[in-house]
Amino acid sequence: MWKYTNEQKLEVVLAVLEEGLSQKEAGKLIGACKGDVQKWLNLYQNHGPEGLMLRNGTYDGQFKQHVIEYMHENKLSLRETASKFGIPSYASVRKWERIYYEEGPEALLRENRGKAAMRDDRDEKKSCNPTLDKNVEEDLLAENQRLRMENAYLKKLNALVRERVQRENGKK
Repeated sequence: MWKYTNEQKLEVVLAVLEEGLSQKEAGKLIGACKGDVQKWLNLYQNHGPEGLMLRNGTYDGQFKQHVIEYMHENKLSLRETASKFGIPSYASVRKWERIYYEEGPEALLRENRGKAAMRDDRDEKKSCNPTLDKNVEEDLLAENQRLRMENAYLKKLNALVRERVQRENGKK
């Protein structure tokens, strides 16, 4: 993962906003990708130059729950939400959303930090989960296998088509 100084981020943002460069062109100034430039622009627009200095932090469960509920009420994307709340990585918001829907909002309020807490939580879940009916389990395994084969087939087909196009373009 590339690390950029706050000055570099600001240089790129100002190149887009003041000099009219595209996000891609501005990113090339320091070797950053367009996605990074978009993130920095959003942070700058939402929080000013200080937004570019945001660092990873810890967030309490109420904040996480508020973020997820705000995102859905306002129909924001993960990236927009992360930028709005000054969260450096949208992946954090995605993780909170998954927990919110899979385990419920109260799961965000639990303090699950550290490997020991996570291991205990997993062991607890295993013992609480009801076993599936054998027929249902077999059906799910069969469907999973079918989907894997379908995915592999489509990947191979895509590679063959791409190879054919490249061959045809090379002959011209």
